[in-house]
Amino acid sequence: MHLANRSLVTTVTAVCSAVVLCAALTGCAPQAEEKTKASGASGQAGATTEACAPGGLATEVEGKLTIGTDKPAYAPWFSDDEPSNGKGFESAVAYAVAKQLGYGRDAVVWQHVPFNSAFAPGAKKFDFDINQVSISESRKKAVAFSSGYYDVRQAVVALKTSKAAKAKSVADLKDVKLGAQVGTTSLEFINDLVKPDTKPAVYQRNDFAKSALKTGQVDAIVVDLPTAFYITGAEVPEAKVVGQFPNSADKPEQFGLVLDKESTLTSCVSGAVDALRKDGTLAALEKEWLSDAVDAPVLK
Repeated sequence: MHLANRSLVTTVTAVCSAVVLCAALTGCAPQAEEKTKASGASGQAGATTEACAPGGLATEVEGKLTIGTDKPAYAPWFSDDEPSNGKGFESAVAYAVAKQLGYGRDAVVWQHVPFNSAFAPGAKKFDFDINQVSISESRKKAVAFSSGYYDVRQAVVALKTSKAAKAKSVADLKDVKLGAQVGTTSLEFINDLVKPDTKPAVYQRNDFAKSALKTGQVDAIVVDLPTAFYITGAEVPEAKVVGQFPNSADKPEQFGLVLDKESTLTSCVSGAVDALRKDGTLAALEKEWLSDAVDAPVLK
């Protein structure tokens, strides 16, 4: 107790009862801590333990956890275009996070959220979104992010007969026609790292980019590495993974769960992701659902 409070106590007469004394000092007593707005990666104060009570979060729908993702939901991140089946890396991660937060599978509700809408400014109707969204400072201006749940590498996919298939370095890609999905870090890598002579083709969905690759409208497309392996292994066998771009050593690209900018859940969700990384769950799910990157040379 501070000195000012001690002075106050000494002015209370000895005949006052303990109850009266406590009442007189109520204003000096510490009050219950308010639930703070959590944001984990967004830099706000962390949520209290009470605010992260299992199954008792202040979610969009009481007692439920609403998770957003795009449609179609592509492999290997999802399976059979059905996020709720628990198959595919991101579906499995979403349910692991939900379980860590105290929500069973029957308490998870999936919501269709177009990729660009997930991190666009404005209020969200989901508790968090999972859709290969890379954490970036520019996106943090509009939304909050959890801790990263996957360390990303971007890769180049080309038809085996394309001139792009022979690329050994980033410089070798400057004179080829490249394509990528709009709003992605794949497109940022093309513009900021490759800086091609020809403006890249931009597509609303990866499906459209793959079609352009098949028909020769572009020489190569840029996607994240697991998607690159899936495309070449299951969807476009006549294509190959040319190579992968290097990540920054001090700040690797990571996928994060997206939350409303003012969400009170962010530090709780970040805590769940951190726990899953610490106990090996994320590594196990990555091994189960995503391809190994050892066969993709780094383009320098």
